[in-house]
Amino acid sequence: MIGSLRGKVLERNDATALLEVGGVGYLVQVTPRTLAELEPTSNAFLYVHHHIREDSQVLFGFMSRAERDTFNILIGTHGIGPSLALAILGVHTPASLIDIVASGDLAGFTIVPGVGKKTAERLLVELKNKLDLPILSGPAVEGAATPMSEVREALAGLGYGNEEIREALKGVTATGDTAEMLRQALSMLGSSRA
Repeated sequence: MIGSLRGKVLERNDATALLEVGGVGYLVQVTPRTLAELEPTSNAFLYVHHHIREDSQVLFGFMSRAERDTFNILIGTHGIGPSLALAILGVHTPASLIDIVASGDLAGFTIVPGVGKKTAERLLVELKNKLDLPILSGPAVEGAATPMSEVREALAGLGYGNEEIREALKGVTATGDTAEMLRQALSMLGSSRA
């Protein structure tokens, strides 16, 4: 099993990066956020999930251990395969996923391509028991707004469509400061329309 890779980035495509380690090139599937960090000819380190099936072996790479651990939790959830787990992490960081699950934010999952309402409901229920949710140890309010959900609602209120919102939120750093996150999202939307 391959657990991590350290080497030179040879190339990157839509959702994969080619990382050369000791003269061997490893094709690794990554999220758009990770792909942006992997500059060709630069050195990189990735935590890896080595997914083995009867007919294929696929490497999934992550910049942090938290991302890889969250990926493993997601694929251990009923009905969530590696591609959908990677799509979820492409939209949400591990910290924002904890936020979404702790607050019961159904819309947080449905903005992910391939996640419908029923899958989102199942994820909320199953991940409550699997993710480390320190927020739930206090008197959490079910359905309470998270900074990410507030940004999503603000963008929808400004007339942006689901696809535009989804793309903008991919580039937002979950800081916990709603105003700053909204500025980041609006900046992303402004540059995409220019």
